[in-house]
Amino acid sequence: MPGEFPWGEHPTNGEPPQRNPILDFHAAILLHTLHGGGSRRRNGTYWKWKALACYPEIVKENELFEHYYGKQGIVPHGEWESFMAALREPLPATLRITGYKSHAKEILHCLKNKYFKELENQVVDGQKIEMPQPLSWYPEELAWHTNLSRKVLRKSPQLEKFHHFLVSETECGNISRQEAVSMIPPLLLDVQSHHKILDLCAAPGSKTAQLIEMLHADMNVPFPEGFVIANDVDNKRCYLLVHQAKRLNSPCIMVVNHDASSIPNLQITTNGKKEILFYDRILCDVPCSGDGTMRKNIDVWKKWTTQNSLQLHGLQLRIATRGVEQLAEGGRMVYSTCSLNPVENEAVIASLLEKSEGALELADVSSELPGLKRMPGVTQWKVMTKDGQWQTQIRPTMFPLKDEEKLKALHLERCFRILPHHQNTGGFFVAVLIKKSPMPWNKRQPKLQHRLPEKTISTVSAAAEQGSLETAEDHVAVEPKDGDSFVTETTENKKDGVCGPPPSKKMKLFGFKEDPFVFLSEDDSLFSPIQTFYALDPSFPKMNLLTRTQEGKKRQLYMVSKEIRNVLLNNSEKLKVINTGIKVWSRNSDGEQFGCAFRLAQEGIYTLYPFINARIVNASIEDIKVLLTEENPFLSKLSDEVRDQVKGMAMGSIVLQYEPDPTKPDSLQCSIVLCGWLGKTSLRAFVAKNERLHYLRMMGVEVFKAKRKEEDVERKTEEKDAEGKTAIDTAGGLHR
Repeated sequence: MPGEFPWGEHPTNGEPPQRNPILDFHAAILLHTLHGGGSRRRNGTYWKWKALACYPEIVKENELFEHYYGKQGIVPHGEWESFMAALREPLPATLRITGYKSHAKEILHCLKNKYFKELENQVVDGQKIEMPQPLSWYPEELAWHTNLSRKVLRKSPQLEKFHHFLVSETECGNISRQEAVSMIPPLLLDVQSHHKILDLCAAPGSKTAQLIEMLHADMNVPFPEGFVIANDVDNKRCYLLVHQAKRLNSPCIMVVNHDASSIPNLQITTNGKKEILFYDRILCDVPCSGDGTMRKNIDVWKKWTTQNSLQLHGLQLRIATRGVEQLAEGGRMVYSTCSLNPVENEAVIASLLEKSEGALELADVSSELPGLKRMPGVTQWKVMTKDGQWQTQIRPTMFPLKDEEKLKALHLERCFRILPHHQNTGGFFVAVLIKKSPMPWNKRQPKLQHRLPEKTISTVSAAAEQGSLETAEDHVAVEPKDGDSFVTETTENKKDGVCGPPPSKKMKLFGFKEDPFVFLSEDDSLFSPIQTFYALDPSFPKMNLLTRTQEGKKRQLYMVSKEIRNVLLNNSEKLKVINTGIKVWSRNSDGEQFGCAFRLAQEGIYTLYPFINARIVNASIEDIKVLLTEENPFLSKLSDEVRDQVKGMAMGSIVLQYEPDPTKPDSLQCSIVLCGWLGKTSLRAFVAKNERLHYLRMMGVEVFKAKRKEEDVERKTEEKDAEGKTAIDTAGGLHR
């Protein structure tokens, strides 16, 4: 078997070692996972492995797939060959610039005028690179695509600089490498800053990130009234979701871990009254067979079968039903899949519309996202069993309605399907639903009684397969039945401001057990020195500060919006919260002697900054460059203006602010706010590496060369160490 492995060869007297292909496969995957793929430098040596070279490439053919979709009528007449040819081509790389950040325009300028220009006339694998183009339907040129596949981007030396830029900016949250069709559902939700949003099946989180951006469209409002609750059933994927959301540093996001088809109803307190929480916007991007992703996930070619769709249809319908139950009247829900199959798409929507009895309608979004090529939803389709037989039974909701009038009234053509060959994308399906009235099985709009006893938290039973939502009377007086989550608070499981994890008797917990969320009390002595040290504005919402520990020293302080606080305090017994809040302060014992034991955290500085009235240092662009390129520069290296501002200032955490000069249009034209630490003779910036690189790029500093130089020095040092070790070993052998 070809391939070199770092564990060397077995002593086989010169014969090729006998290997177990299964073990080699898993070993190669392990190496790829741990080391990022390709070659890996170790002690000055580059280990190259080709463990998978002997395995045949997946043939992009599937007769059953072609037979099935050839009869469904989703591909226009005469376009079948183009459709299949597009599916066999690698998916182009697409990226999206984070739109709500004030420096989005600077990133766009940097991309267009630097990185894209450097791609001109580049040839990779004998093929000239096409210049990246903006997605015609995405607003403000904030999304781009290129003919470069992910594999080419990662492996080509000519593109190393561009790839490094993408990786670094992605880590900072300034860019998302996201499939083009995946960007569509959040845009069609029409999110406003005051909307309460539920993302039912959120992981890995690219769409969630878009929703957060939309909430923060106005950067001058640190706490929008709206929020996003992002849910996923998979505990491990929830942490991937947390990573994605945390890049955007929002106090208005909560990640929870529930089965979307039975996610509990939540309560909030409004004007002193308990109310059921209904969402203004719901994103329902359900689990699917994924045959629209064949260009990216080539395994689908050999694994595709109609059985996947037949098995998923019921789950998809249950999730969609649960979504519309929790949607507010007048609210909008987007249902989407990365499947082309009508059984997972139009069949689900048709069934949902029919049983809603007019409570739901499909929105006509044909005029939205101009430039996006789409195919209208189909009204007729066929159902096939796993062995390729066309079926007339199975589950009734899988089939088109036979009543022509009813079918016409559903307006299924308002759904739409994205076909890969139309705009060089993946395949996708979208339907936008508007809720006009309560669902028929809950005609009485659920409202709790005016006042509930303080010690009672009532919850709504999870929707069953056909969907059921109790009415107001049920909520108040019902005895808990099997499957209900009726919880009575006690002083033991509900202390003031403490949102602990749900008790195990009331909810099955899987995965990691999360720490509780403990809000600071009104009279917490921890806050007073912080308020004094930073001269916080009286309007600062200190009740929104929380920690993750009830005992011992509080090491980190996090912040949420008042709306998220409301949800947490009212639903701690029924929600499995994985993460919420952004870090705003971290304990630093050195600062205690100067008046405050907590330093500012960069993650939350843009949220805190509007409330801080002291310890702000205005810096020039040259000062910022020094602070970001040197670890702990002496004050003498900074401008006279900076030195004058810090003169007489107590040591400790500070805010570093750069404001653009409109009279110098060639300089950086966006504000920068950084956390710093003032020492006796020096000043440093507390900023993560990728974020440092981001700001330096925006200021025109070439950071890639510096990184390459560091790597070259590191490699040469390792090689010298290895040579020295070899010499010692050799000398030792001769001596022996």
